[in-house]
Amino acid sequence: MKATIVTLPGDGIGREVVAEGVKVLQAVAAQYHHTFEFHEHMIGGCALDATGNPLPEATLTACRAADAVLLGA
Repeated sequence: MKATIVTLPGDGIGREVVAEGVKVLQAVAAQYHHTFEFHEHMIGGCALDATGNPLPEATLTACRAADAVLLGA
């Protein structure tokens, strides 16, 4: 199985939560011979600071194109 996963760490503890979630998914991929391609995008306060929008269009586009989204809320 091959899947594209968009990661949205967001703010605060979300960064740590997503990082650990990616580690778990990488272990699953190794165990079951899957291939996961991860793409990180901005959401929340960090996106607001960088773009003036808490949910930038690039993030929405990436999420719509992905097989899955991992949100660190």
